[in-house]
Formats: sequence, structure tokens, C-alpha cells
Amino acid sequence: MSTARFSDDFKRDAVARITQRGYPVREVSERLGIRQHSLYAWKKKVAKTSSDEVEKDAEIRRLKRELARVAEERDILKKATAYFARDAK
Repeated sequence: MSTARFSDDFKRDAVARITQRGYPVREVSERLGIRQHSLYAWKKKVAKTSSDEVEKDAEIRRLKRELARVAEERDILKKATAYFARDAK
């Protein structure tokens, strides 16, 4: 019994046919010559990866907002230091 190895690009394309283009799983499996079970497993794996990416994107956005806030605070402190140093002379 031979197990076929498919590339990640092939798997993503097959799942995209189901999720984005709306083809039925049965039709995609027949056209590509793979089992329906494999398609469902790939779809589940892609969904998990997508949710991980969404979480990472949310964390990146949060960190960018925090960085902007901290940079603004730093700039305010720099201006205040320059202002008070000028008055002290």
C-alpha cells in the first residue's frame, strides 16, 4: 500500500477550492484523485493555522499600538527635559 505525499501548496490549493471557491468536497476529491477524508483533515489543519495567524496578527497590532504610545511618552519627556533645562540656565 503506497501513501502519496502531497506538497503544502497542493494541499492549500485543494482546501481553497472548497472554502473559497465553494466546490463540494466530493467533487474536489474526485477531480484531484484524493480521498475525502484527506481533504477534511487538510481543511482542519488549515483552519487551525489560520486561527493561529489571526492571533499573531492581533498581538502584532497590540504591540504596535503600545510602541506608538511609549514613543509618544518618550517624545513628551524629551521636550519637557529640554524646556526645563533651558529655564534652569
